[in-house]
Amino acid sequence: MKAVVHDIDLPARGRLLAVSDVHGNLPWLRGLLERARFSSEDALVLVGDLVEKGPESLATLRYVIDLSRTHTVYTLCGNCDNLAVDFVYGGSGLNRDFYRYYLRVWGERALIVQMAREAGLPAESPEDLPALRAGLAGAFAPELQFLRGLPTILTAPNYVFVHGGVPSYRHMEALDAWKCMKNDNFLGQGHAFPYYCVVGHWPVSLYRAGVPCCAPLIDRDRKIASIDGGCVLQADGQLNALVLPRAGEDFSWYAYDDCPVVRALDAQEASPDPFTIHWSDHDVEVLERGEEFSRCRHLSTGRTLWVLTKYLRRQGNRTWCRDSTDYRLPVRPGDLLSVVEETSRGVLAKKNGYTGWYAGRLEAL
Repeated sequence: MKAVVHDIDLPARGRLLAVSDVHGNLPWLRGLLERARFSSEDALVLVGDLVEKGPESLATLRYVIDLSRTHTVYTLCGNCDNLAVDFVYGGSGLNRDFYRYYLRVWGERALIVQMAREAGLPAESPEDLPALRAGLAGAFAPELQFLRGLPTILTAPNYVFVHGGVPSYRHMEALDAWKCMKNDNFLGQGHAFPYYCVVGHWPVSLYRAGVPCCAPLIDRDRKIASIDGGCVLQADGQLNALVLPRAGEDFSWYAYDDCPVVRALDAQEASPDPFTIHWSDHDVEVLERGEEFSRCRHLSTGRTLWVLTKYLRRQGNRTWCRDSTDYRLPVRPGDLLSVVEETSRGVLAKKNGYTGWYAGRLEAL
C-alpha cells in the first residue's frame, strides 16, 4: 500500500505541538496536554502509535476522537495503529498465528482484546477469528473507521511529520506506507532534509550511547526531530510534546511521567565514563548475582556494571536486561529529581530527561 499524504495548516495564533508514541497511556497524554496548557488556539500532531502496548488503548483512541471534535488535532498512522484495522478488515498476514503471537506478547494491553472485552466477545482463543472480526466491526465501527482513515505523512509549512521516517521529500505519495511507519534507527541512516522531519517510533534513548536521555533529540544539521520518549516501553520513559517554531529553530518541549518528584539536598558530580545498556543490544552474562543488584558483563562490549536484579530476564540459554546504566547524574542542592527506582544504593532518577543514579539525601515534596 502506498503512503497517504495530507497537507495541514498551522494555527493562526496558537502553537504547533507534536506528540508521538502514546501507546494507550491515557493518563500520561492527559497529563502532558495539561502541563503544556494545550488550548483550542493550538494545533496538535499525534505522530503515530496512539494505541497498543498500553493499558488504555481503547479509551485513548476515544479520547483523541473526542478531542478532534473540539480542538485542532491531526493524527498519523503508526505501525501499531493499523493492526486492529488490518485484523478486522482482512489485511494480509494477520492470521491465526499472528493472533496467537499478539495475545501472547500484549495480552490485555492489545486494542483488539480491549475491544473484545467491552463487547463481551471471546478474545482468548484464535479458533473463530471470522466471528471475532465481524463482532468487532459491528461494535466499533466509529473507532475502526477513524484508524482506517489515518494518513501516513503530514506536511505543513517548514515541516514533514511521519511516524518512522522517509528517505526524501520527493514523491512521498509513491513510498511504501509500511516502510514509512516502521523505520527502525532512522537517524542512523544518514538522511538529511531541507526543513524539519518530525518522527517518532524509535525511542530517542537508543540514539544516545553513553548517557540515557528521553528528551526530544533535535539534529539541526540534518533537520530531523525525533521525539519518542519511550512511554510505556521503558521504566524511565516519558511522553514528550515538542513545540515547533513557525520559523527558525527555537524549539521547546514538555514531558510527562508519573514518577514521584523529590528535592536533592547534596551535590553530586557526573560520572566521567558512563555506560548504558539499551534494549536494542541488551544481552549480558551475570558475573555475580545478588538479591538487589547483580554484576553483569555486557556481551557485545565487554563492559561491566551493576544491574538491578529485577531487571534481568532469561530466555533459554540467553540472559538479557532491561535498560540499565551506571551513569551518575550531575546534581546541585535544590535540584528536583523524578524517582524511577529506590534502592539501598541510592535512587535511579531523572533530571531534565536524563536518567542516572543519585546517592545523596532527598527531601519529599
